[in-house]
Amino acid sequence: MTGSKGERAYAWAWLATTSPQHFLPIRKHLVTGEPAYRSCPVPSGRPVALMALVRVAGLRWPIEEGFEFGKDHFGLDHSQVRLYTALLRHIVLTLAALTVCAVTAAQAKTHAPAPILPTTPDQNPPDDIGLIAFTVAEVKRLFILATRRLLPETHHLHWTWWRRRHQARARRYHHVLDQPTEAMTT
Repeated sequence: MTGSKGERAYAWAWLATTSPQHFLPIRKHLVTGEPAYRSCPVPSGRPVALMALVRVAGLRWPIEEGFEFGKDHFGLDHSQVRLYTALLRHIVLTLAALTVCAVTAAQAKTHAPAPILPTTPDQNPPDDIGLIAFTVAEVKRLFILATRRLLPETHHLHWTWWRRRHQARARRYHHVLDQPTEAMTT
């Protein structure tokens, strides 16, 4: 499985339950040894393979990450309403704002140059390391700044440039750490 910090290696097992419609896949992280498990319902009368349950477990992570992002950056859970209609309006407007920012970031990503990543740990960075592509959070910041004028526009553009440059450097050095060193290969 691939996570936000690269490949994640797990050992998988599964247990049958008393119900033919439920299985219990168990994973163990190969580095930390931390176990995790969850009950998985399956359609009755259909055979299921462990790899299918592993694939479904891998799909769950981006969904949970998306909900957490919506809560943290867009206030998806910040409603103090008492009526269903008001709650529905809040959710729809929040998700509409998130969608606009996500689509804008995705379109900007198609125009961003590919990162120049290191191939060896001792490789020097290029003179111009570049910027990361616009993220959803950065697009949201820029939309907010377009409607509020507290500081000069150049101030905000400087900080968005600085953040993206800093994140590009961080990405490069994370990839340096992922490269095998000479001591490990000999």
